[in-house]
Amino acid sequence: MSQGFHRLISRIEQAIQKNLCSSSTIGKFPESLRSAIEYSVFPGGARIRPTILFSVAKACGDDMPEITDAAGSALEMIHCASLVHDDLPCFDNGDTRRGKPTVHKAYGENTAVLAGDSLIINAFNCLASASKYSHTRSANLTLCLSKYAGFPNGICAGQGWENEANIDLKSYHMSKTGALFIAATQMGAASAGHDPDPWFELGARIGEAFQVADDLIDVLSDDVSSGKSVGQDEKNNRPNAIREFGIEGAKRHLQDILAGAISSIPSCPGEGELAQLVKMQAAKMLEINDSKIIV
Repeated sequence: MSQGFHRLISRIEQAIQKNLCSSSTIGKFPESLRSAIEYSVFPGGARIRPTILFSVAKACGDDMPEITDAAGSALEMIHCASLVHDDLPCFDNGDTRRGKPTVHKAYGENTAVLAGDSLIINAFNCLASASKYSHTRSANLTLCLSKYAGFPNGICAGQGWENEANIDLKSYHMSKTGALFIAATQMGAASAGHDPDPWFELGARIGEAFQVADDLIDVLSDDVSSGKSVGQDEKNNRPNAIREFGIEGAKRHLQDILAGAISSIPSCPGEGELAQLVKMQAAKMLEINDSKIIV
């Protein structure tokens, strides 16, 4: 499992590197923006979302690995773009991300906005380019990613909830964090030509668990251990699981969610191996008191 996991992470990094730099250039381009884009993506965090996507694709047969590579790369680009934008002064005004200065601190606010925008566009260019392998799968992946990146139920909606006077915590968490985990499971299935619908619950549960774990880290950890600015929920008066359940209640809620996630895996050829991966990720999330979650 360990060697296989390391091979998977290596494949993910190679795919992102290849697809991030795949667009042909005409003439010169702004070097600072190119540098900021790469800074936003490398070195990566845990790559949890593409790891889930690749693992689901493998469980479903992964008969077109080029499609899976494109899907995983696109998903991670969208995630990285969301972090760049989330850290901006108009939102969290974060100082650190993945153990280094946030993009707007390193390159300036204007360049950070453009870097995030460029990553979003590159993500969909990546999926469009994959149509040479399968028009149908490329189109299905594009629809799935756009659904969970935008409005009304994607990460844009999740950010928008923070501007509302009355916030529905479940809907907020589903959009803010759960959306890209649902995209991960459904895009993994779609990459292998399987029906993505049965994979909704697994993605939703993993996403909810990750958000609760992140809420706990925001309270229990520090900037150095977490690799990012903590205390953001209290600073920005955001809804969170700690406010809803208390610290011990949030920990129990996290355990309940993760137990349900494993049982929600749809029947597929690689169901057993996928269950082991989910259990491994669950164990990491449950190490809250001295954990280091780098998203």
